[in-house]
Amino acid sequence: MRPVKILWLLLLLFLGDGCRRAKPIATKPLKPSPPVANKPVPPKPAISKPTSPKPTPPIVVTPPDTVVFEEDLPVLAGPVPPKREFRAVWIATVDNIDWPSKKGLPTADQQREILALFDQQQQMGLNAVVVQIRSAADAFYAKSSEPWSEWLTGQQGLAPDPFYDPLEFMIEQAHQRGLEFHAWFNLDRATFSKSASVAPTNIVFRRPEWMLEYGGRKLFNLGLPAVRSYIAGIVANVVREYDVDGIHFDDYFYPYAEAGQVLRDDSTYQAYYNGMVKGDWRRDNVTRLVAELRDSIRANKPWVKFGISPFGIWKNKSNDPEGSLTNGGQSYYDIYADSRKWVRDGLLDYIVPQVYFSSEFGRAPYKTLVEWWSRNTGNVHLYVGQGAYRVGRGSERDPGWGRATEFPDQMRYNRQQKAVLGSVFFSAKTLKTNPLSIRDSLQTNFYRYPALVPTMPWLDSIPPLAPHDLKAAMTPEGIELFWQQPAPALDGDGASAYLIYRFEGRRPRLVFDDPRYIIARCFGESTTRFIDKTADLKKKYVYVVTAIDRLQNESRETIVRVQ
Repeated sequence: MRPVKILWLLLLLFLGDGCRRAKPIATKPLKPSPPVANKPVPPKPAISKPTSPKPTPPIVVTPPDTVVFEEDLPVLAGPVPPKREFRAVWIATVDNIDWPSKKGLPTADQQREILALFDQQQQMGLNAVVVQIRSAADAFYAKSSEPWSEWLTGQQGLAPDPFYDPLEFMIEQAHQRGLEFHAWFNLDRATFSKSASVAPTNIVFRRPEWMLEYGGRKLFNLGLPAVRSYIAGIVANVVREYDVDGIHFDDYFYPYAEAGQVLRDDSTYQAYYNGMVKGDWRRDNVTRLVAELRDSIRANKPWVKFGISPFGIWKNKSNDPEGSLTNGGQSYYDIYADSRKWVRDGLLDYIVPQVYFSSEFGRAPYKTLVEWWSRNTGNVHLYVGQGAYRVGRGSERDPGWGRATEFPDQMRYNRQQKAVLGSVFFSAKTLKTNPLSIRDSLQTNFYRYPALVPTMPWLDSIPPLAPHDLKAAMTPEGIELFWQQPAPALDGDGASAYLIYRFEGRRPRLVFDDPRYIIARCFGESTTRFIDKTADLKKKYVYVVTAIDRLQNESRETIVRVQ
């Protein structure tokens, strides 16, 4: 068996480095090197002197339905890493937290910075990015009724120069790297601060009656049905116009309380309260908005995922026996977000509670909250929002973050919980600066091997058809595999990527739930060639290629044996 370290080095070279797109125009199909015949054909003599031919190692192509494998190889030792796990990072644009590094950068610099982030995140083993594209009734995309963001160009309403569409660019580049792209919206803010740039076309001037003032900001009045429909329409436009994989909201619904501030929505409450006390009415407004968002996404592109990242505590047990054994702020009461109801009613596809506390934080210990969410998420995917920005910043109030063991302990604990299907890290800047080597911990340990995004059968349960006509040939660069892309499956989906597995031996045991055998991922349905540059030509291998659709369903296997 080739050592595990060699497999990891191969992955670091870039999963899919040897992947090649099929040529768009071809007069003849690519021919593999010919196998050695039963009787060697004598070479043609050269003019000067005869030469002996260099024998081509034989290539044996075995149809999948006739393969009989023996167990002449042991399975790799050690615990099997997860083959499916959501691994994402938040890329915050508000106030230039993560990207761009400052306002008004030239287009080329903006693009260079985001590509550097995506490259690092791909190398780290992530499989998704959550990018903030609307932070204050503004836009990081061209096809919008709202003005360009000031954090992009330096002035709200001013377009990039030279012009480009950042969202279109980011989606394309993320997909080329095998990263899902989740578009992150802030839904409650219309302005960020009193000093913020506000364009004349901003909604605050067009619909002042929709606004509430609180904490020096203008906020959308979520009690107005027209406001909820407006926000849902903004989201639906992005779903229609862009190839996003998911829609994402953070924890800003009604505002967090500020001393001396009162949210003056009494007149709206009197008009629409429908017999409810004000707290229940506000929660109902948020839940109605969540439902309307879900419905608008489904109506436009049913395969696009919908997720929210609420504050970590739903309710404390002291307020509700079904709450968590914590003593902190509560999303149910403080921002009127009934996050448990959303998952129980199936209004979301995934939820990412922000569990930004260490295991030693007495008021809300990390493990206590994760365990509570594991019991209360139902059939919705649970990903944990990890407070990476707090790593290395221990305090008297929360000393755990000062310990180098806290972050890896949280990651290990997550994997012990069957309901936890992944993590999202806040934020990209922290992973870049790498406090207490957390990026290294992910890259060389937890995310050492690739992982597919977990499937969502309620969105798509039909796998793609398998690639066909898989062949292999020896080339100067290594063993080349090439295959034909499959026809669309019953639901019309084709392949969006391919996985390449390699097993050593003539008749090895084929283990498809262990990602340590995956040597490459080739992205794009027309990427139908792969060169294994690390193959030892003296060894026997079995290669397996499968197709992946955009919802990460995996096809049956297509197999070729090289001996």
